[in-house]
Amino acid sequence: MSVISYWNTRKHKNSKIVYYTKNFFRYYVSSVFIVKRKAAYYLNTNSVDEEIIKRVNYYNKLGQIDPTVTEKMICLQDFILPKKKKGVYSNRVYFFDSYEYTQFFDKNYKCEFLFGDIIHVPEIPSITKSRPIQGDNANSVLLNLDKVRHFMFLKDRKKFQDKKNLLVGRAYVRQPHRIKFWEMYFNHPMCNLGQINRNYITNPEWIVEPMSIEEHLNFKFILCLEGNDVASNLKWVMSSNSIAVMPEPKYETWFMEGTLIPDYHYIRIKDDYSDLEEKLNYYIEHTGEALTIIENAHKYIDQFRNRKRENLISKLVLAKYFKCTGQ
Repeated sequence: MSVISYWNTRKHKNSKIVYYTKNFFRYYVSSVFIVKRKAAYYLNTNSVDEEIIKRVNYYNKLGQIDPTVTEKMICLQDFILPKKKKGVYSNRVYFFDSYEYTQFFDKNYKCEFLFGDIIHVPEIPSITKSRPIQGDNANSVLLNLDKVRHFMFLKDRKKFQDKKNLLVGRAYVRQPHRIKFWEMYFNHPMCNLGQINRNYITNPEWIVEPMSIEEHLNFKFILCLEGNDVASNLKWVMSSNSIAVMPEPKYETWFMEGTLIPDYHYIRIKDDYSDLEEKLNYYIEHTGEALTIIENAHKYIDQFRNRKRENLISKLVLAKYFKCTGQ
């Protein structure tokens, strides 16, 4: 791969080199100099406004519960960097994104962590990246985990009007709902679809080379189908001048997918995908309404851009967690 090709592939993505350098430094060096503050400090801070509290309570829906649940939790003193296994850093990413905030709390506090694509609600209050939107999901307390992969925003310099009147989609296709979509629309004239994983091949015709984010931005519509949990491309798509196309989400993360409004922040299609062509044609013909969706999506993204504010919310989520578990 040439330098230019590599740059185009990595453009708009978070740098893992920077991510790991910063987090190893935080873990081994900077934490020595951090003045630990008790959870009460964050709960009583004067800088907390109504919107921050609203988000904290969205991520953490716990009420006062039985303190004995802590018997099943890990002590923060024992929450240490896991060893690398077979070159896979995924658990370290989840650890680093948790440790970034747990380091500020008493090491005697206890917590339960469920790392990975979590689509069930745990029996005891647990820190997770994802959770089901529907039902009682209070025991799933959300933190912004695996953000180096999921939280990417970009500056799209191409206008919606200048893009192709097509839906583009590149994905790992192995889940039944994704397979169904490819079966229905792979050869459709309004779609440019491709499967980028080769370890699960349903139809060899679907296999293509990955497409860079920059190449995706040539299309008016970008497919954002959920995978194991959420659609990982939804954040950067909503920050672009293209429009996310998807059914109503079933799972959510720090991005609060459960608060997204259909046909306001994204183009909603039916769960059986049967109205895709109708919806695409409508927004091709009604450019003004399409531009309004893009504007609404950008405003939604703006709430996540203030790093200082995001850090405070994360600390408050944990502070409430420890308080509500009787610590």
